[in-house]
Amino acid sequence: MTPAAVLRLLPVLLLCLSGRLAHGQTLAVLHPELNGPYRNVVSEILQGVEEQTRSRPRAIVVGQLADGSELRASLKNSKAVIALGRQGMKVAATLEAGTPVVIGGVNPGAEGEQLNGISMMPDPALLFGLLRNVLPAVRRVMVVYHPQTSEAQIRLARDAARAQGLDFSALEATDLASAARAYEALLSTADGRRDALWLPQDATTVEETTILPMILKESWSRNLPVFSSSVLHVKKGVLFGMYPNNVQLGHDLAQLATALQNGETIRRGLTPLRALSSALNTRTASHLGLHLSTAQQRQFDAIFPEL
Repeated sequence: MTPAAVLRLLPVLLLCLSGRLAHGQTLAVLHPELNGPYRNVVSEILQGVEEQTRSRPRAIVVGQLADGSELRASLKNSKAVIALGRQGMKVAATLEAGTPVVIGGVNPGAEGEQLNGISMMPDPALLFGLLRNVLPAVRRVMVVYHPQTSEAQIRLARDAARAQGLDFSALEATDLASAARAYEALLSTADGRRDALWLPQDATTVEETTILPMILKESWSRNLPVFSSSVLHVKKGVLFGMYPNNVQLGHDLAQLATALQNGETIRRGLTPLRALSSALNTRTASHLGLHLSTAQQRQFDAIFPEL
């Protein structure tokens, strides 16, 4: 090989070498002790982290740590930390300054403004983009929300709606009674040909035992499209929804942790979840007169009712 050829290959060789060094560094993942289906959530996130870094992360169950000294011993030689859930976030707050920490699996809140990470709130821009794809005639998104717990996602949603040429009607509710009244007000003026109702992540205004059944019943009788930030709602009759793609979330968290580890400047705060899968309820689609082609249905990751 000529000297000129060696010089041309040198940048590539250095890039490969630096990548191997980065992948060889240890990444720790703090997570709560989980049972049932939530155990699979953590397993899938860990899978994504491993795929992204090409090395197995050190998984640490925060509930099994006796004290801070045991935590520090467990994190010895860890170059960066991914903390999952509120338990993981609280433990991560006790780490020494300078340790790169990324938060995942939490809802946005005031405490998240000083952290780096990805929240569990689906990005409204992706939800509205799917809405425009499935129902291009829709011109207005309606929503009922609790002002204390959902302000962050409503702020993002308002901006996302404006960017996509959608009107945005949002009513506040602080309890079940006011939520029921707000839905009644919206539904009484809704036009199923141009309006759609969004169910955000809000335990008050999308309460499962009283409010959700009422929404499903009234929207069905009025032929009003309803979409959600929860796949469980799609199973129950909502037209479509988006939910976390946990493996991809692991990729994204690992990528963010590596960036912090490498000294890159990252804007503080929890970004909305963009690692998402989508689900469609074909029975509801048929009821609304929405006949999606096979190609359109293939765009969804899950179809209900299941065959």
